[in-house]
Amino acid sequence: MRVVLTGGGTGGHIYPALAIAEQLKADKPDTEFLYVGGKRGLENTIVPATGMRFETLDITGFRRSLSADNIKTVLRFLRGVQASSELLEKFKPDVVIGTGGYVCGPVVYAAHKLRIPTLIHEQNAIPGLTNRFLSRYVNTVAVSFDGTQDQFPKARRVMYSGNPRATTVHSADAAEGFRLLGLPQETPVVLVVGGSIGAKAINEAMLQMVPDIVRMPDVHFVYVTGKRYYEEAKRTLEEAPWVTPSNLHVLPYVERMPEVLAASTLVVSRAGASFLAEVTSLGIPAVLIPSPNVTNNHQEVNARALEEDGAAIVILERELGGESLFAAVEAVMRDEYLRTRMAERSAELGKPDSAVVIATELRKLAVRAQAIRRGVL
Repeated sequence: MRVVLTGGGTGGHIYPALAIAEQLKADKPDTEFLYVGGKRGLENTIVPATGMRFETLDITGFRRSLSADNIKTVLRFLRGVQASSELLEKFKPDVVIGTGGYVCGPVVYAAHKLRIPTLIHEQNAIPGLTNRFLSRYVNTVAVSFDGTQDQFPKARRVMYSGNPRATTVHSADAAEGFRLLGLPQETPVVLVVGGSIGAKAINEAMLQMVPDIVRMPDVHFVYVTGKRYYEEAKRTLEEAPWVTPSNLHVLPYVERMPEVLAASTLVVSRAGASFLAEVTSLGIPAVLIPSPNVTNNHQEVNARALEEDGAAIVILERELGGESLFAAVEAVMRDEYLRTRMAERSAELGKPDSAVVIATELRKLAVRAQAIRRGVL
């Protein structure tokens, strides 16, 4: 099978696409891929590192208010459709997959016009603008959160698939996570992470609560500052009037996050959809601080979905501080019944077969399209 993947801007769009590719490759090693990304997104560094063929389009998103820039965006979209059509006609894919971001628009729309089977995947509980637009043209819309299927009323087919990143991390080795952290197996671990570049609000709250963690000496705290904030956090700890507790591990970044996640007892993080898919795939309780700086406040909606099912505690950023964060962490870590119940609810929300479900749907679309071309259907 020949497959075009498109998704860009943030890791939340890119990693699900790569997880789908990984599953398709595992099923059929001779599968060929082309990834089409934007010129400015993280895909420009992440995708080439995989060795996958990579092409880019010059595309930007619409402003939500009236703006002359939107005229330029329309022109870029039309040029993007033309460029995408040329790429697709040359590569001749059996199916095209879009996982979000502006670059998906022209690629998936061009595939629709060329009658190539298409699928889009929506990671968040509130769909992005691009996926809303594309939903009326594609063969299948796959959603990460069960119950959000009605967000796409004009779609031909909507299926609950979960997020394919869940499949990637589900088999992560907890023992290896403990080894990477230099900790004995079964050590209770609280992982505090704000993403690859970090989250200022989470960092500030974590630094405020550091003096309190000595009250939980049997719990090890792994504090991932993000590369942007590491030096500042290290300097704050060095200049503090108290000694940094021995049960605190401060890192700028974690290369092998799935293994560290698998070793974690509780996660404190933002509420990005892909990361939540990983957390629930492993059945980990969470304290979630959704970012308020995202479109449609979708991270809070993501977080509330876990909270309503008993898998997470949500702290809004305006309510976040060292005291509120420590109180939430302590409540979970000191109550084994609560922690076990949250872990069970998290695992029930997890969809570890997500990539398999999506790969199966893609093969069905490709086979049906081939049958139609041959006149069988």
